[in-house]
Amino acid sequence: MTYTKRVLITDAAKETIDTLRKRFGGELMFHQSGGCCDGSSPMCFEKGDFKVGSQDIWLGEVYGCDFFMSADQFEYWKHTQLTLDITPGRGSSFSIEIPMGIRFMIRSRMFTMEEIENLEPTKTGEEVLNP
Repeated sequence: MTYTKRVLITDAAKETIDTLRKRFGGELMFHQSGGCCDGSSPMCFEKGDFKVGSQDIWLGEVYGCDFFMSADQFEYWKHTQLTLDITPGRGSSFSIEIPMGIRFMIRSRMFTMEEIENLEPTKTGEEVLNP
């Protein structure tokens, strides 16, 4: 069965991830909160540098990177497909692309009723870490 993906990615964001993988030499992950710094901007970390748990929702994998969102934020965005992109300018977050003079951002659209019936299942951060 093919599920409707909750998170997509642009080619520009893929290129940025490739650059970051070369620079940091490891796996990356994303977390999008609804809180401090850049508000609800997605932040990129080396995998394991941001601790996720039962209050984080795993939305899927995007270009080989786990993508998490805080549970509170997910309640608002659960009917929305996200597209990970980049934009020029320095964000005010802890995301590892910031020194490059760019930042990750999200574009979004509402799922159709047909897509909602076939969404990729979510997991808590705890379930991802302790399968």
